[in-house]
Amino acid sequence: MLPEVLTVRLVVLSVVVLLALVLLLPTIRGAVQQSAEIDRLRTELARHDAERDRLEVELARWEDRTYVIEQARSRLQFVFPGDKVWRTLDADTVVEDIDPLTGEAVDAGPVGTDPASDVPWYQSVWESVQVADGPSPSPEPSDGPSSGPSPSPSPSP
Repeated sequence: MLPEVLTVRLVVLSVVVLLALVLLLPTIRGAVQQSAEIDRLRTELARHDAERDRLEVELARWEDRTYVIEQARSRLQFVFPGDKVWRTLDADTVVEDIDPLTGEAVDAGPVGTDPASDVPWYQSVWESVQVADGPSPSPEPSDGPSSGPSPSPSPSP
C-alpha cells in the first residue's frame, strides 16, 4: 500500500487544483465572453465606418451641379425651359391598331394597303405614310342626320 504521507499529499494537491479551477473558471469564461464581445463590436464598427464612407461619398456627389440637376430631373421630374417632355399616361394599356381603310385589326405590315396587291414596296410604304398622316376615321360612318334622339349636354350645377 501507499504510505500515508503520499495519500495526504495527494488529497491536498487535489483540493488545491479543485480550488484553483473553481476560482479561475469564471474568470476565464468572462475573458472569453469579453473577447467575443470585442470582436462583435469591431465588426459592427467596421460596418458603421463603411456606411459613413458611403454616406460621405454621396454627400460629396451633391456638391456636383450636374448630379443635382440629374437628381432633380429623375426624382422630381424637373425640366429646363424649352425641353420637350414626353410622359406615358398609362403604360399598361394597349390599344389595338385598326386599319383606317379596311376597319380590321392590323397584325403586321403596312397600313392602308392590300397585302395581296402586287405593288412595289416603296409605293406601299408611301401609302402607309399617307394613311398615318391623314385624319382618323370616325368609328361609325353617318349616312345623314339620324332620326333617333340626339344626346344633349347635361346642365352643370
